Amino acid sequence: MVDAVIGVDIGTQSTKAVLVAANGAILAQASRAYAPDTPQPNWAEQHAGVWLAAVEQAVAEVAEGAPDGVGAAEVKAICISSLYGGSGIPVDADIEPLHPCLIWMDRRAEAQVAWVERTVDLDRLRAVTGNGVNSYYGFTKMLWLRDERPDVWGRTAYLVPPNAYVIHRLTGQLAVDHCSAGNIGGVYDIAARRWSGEMLDGLGIPRRMMPGRLVQCTDVVGGLLPSAAARLGLPGGIPVVAGGVDAAVATYAAGVTEPGQQVAMIGTSMCWGTIAPAADASLGLVSMPYVVNGAHDLYVFGGASTAGACVSWFREQFCQAEQAAGREQGTDPHVLLEQAAAAIAPGSDGLVFLPYLMGERSPIWDGEASGAFIGLSLFHTRAHLYRAVLEGVAYALWHNMEAISGARLSERLIVVGGAARSDVWMQTIADVTGFAVWTIREDVEAALGAARLGAIGVGLIGAEDRDTWITLVERAVPERGAAARLEVGYGVYAALYPQLRASMHALSAMRAKRVGT
Repeated sequence: MVDAVIGVDIGTQSTKAVLVAANGAILAQASRAYAPDTPQPNWAEQHAGVWLAAVEQAVAEVAEGAPDGVGAAEVKAICISSLYGGSGIPVDADIEPLHPCLIWMDRRAEAQVAWVERTVDLDRLRAVTGNGVNSYYGFTKMLWLRDERPDVWGRTAYLVPPNAYVIHRLTGQLAVDHCSAGNIGGVYDIAARRWSGEMLDGLGIPRRMMPGRLVQCTDVVGGLLPSAAARLGLPGGIPVVAGGVDAAVATYAAGVTEPGQQVAMIGTSMCWGTIAPAADASLGLVSMPYVVNGAHDLYVFGGASTAGACVSWFREQFCQAEQAAGREQGTDPHVLLEQAAAAIAPGSDGLVFLPYLMGERSPIWDGEASGAFIGLSLFHTRAHLYRAVLEGVAYALWHNMEAISGARLSERLIVVGGAARSDVWMQTIADVTGFAVWTIREDVEAALGAARLGAIGVGLIGAEDRDTWITLVERAVPERGAAARLEVGYGVYAALYPQLRASMHALSAMRAKRVGT
């Protein structure tokens, strides 16, 4: 018989579960798709019940699909990672959801950001939390709930990250991992590794709303309840491990345990991160405890609000011909778009795309930033625009990497997420950043990282036992000619936001006025 663990990743657009043997062999996989609700511009929310149903269905499927020799009794742990849940799920005293979760992508809390900037000692906030003030951070979304949904706020007992909510449903135990707590910003003391009473009081967020039990990402929260076990097709009592934020968990899945090692997770959004011993809010990056050795190491990352989401938007709005051809040929339309983009020279013949389709996170931190194609002419084709989208996300990646340019980074840039399927995109990233790009052969990322955390949590492996769990593959190395052209393109890209900021804000105000009428 083979000992195994189940890793789960609750993502923005799907939940994935993977059954993994203790030696790292992937035995079964399953996923369930969904989408965030976007009822107004710059709003993005999701319902806790959707996540819970997706987790239970995906886990039940991998449990049922286990190969011979791996029965339910051989599953030694379940671990759940999740997207950054922003505000967290407002729940009552019975842990019943009261309102959709305002997820990482949501940028509605601009008025609350302005209030914090007027009211709170920002230098003190940055010193305590290691993070800044922006509508990306969950504490500003909590303030939006307080100000705009007072009926919900008055009934809220706790604000709970997505993975913590699902784990409570499976075990009856409520705990928040330090990684997810730190990512909230504003309310977490990053040096002391605890909630900051000082900051909570200053922000007007009741201390009681922060769940009292904080745990490491490899800690067991509780055992699987009999009722939950029956739904999943597993024995009761299986240890359920805390997990963490998906970007950090995916970084660990890629084998990152040392300072300077670096991973870019490019899915719906983009998160580039590395390991550091201390936070420096002046860099304009996000800091939180890492998923292993979290009492000492920090995961420090920068990110674009929309990356793969830019590709999806472009495909859905402008590529009906490729979609129709794909259906006719039985081919993914992305393959057709990739082929067309490959024929376009790096630099997209003088076309630059700003990928700010949901505001932007680091390093510009502007919830009212908006996207743009710059340099358009009658000469440009849909293939040019598609390639410019890929290059724009690569520019956003390098913009974040430059913020920590003083650090010694590994010569390998590991890329995980859906973008890793694109050869053109991997070569573009190598050419823009100057780093050799590597990817993981195993196409599971954060779910695999969660499985590893679960295996550590129950003692099946040690934190350093990773050699048999992943296979890194070199995908691209910088090409001198392409890199020179893209360096010019990046210079234009970096200069555009300061020049267009006022216009972006004016257009944002126009949209807000129209929605309000």
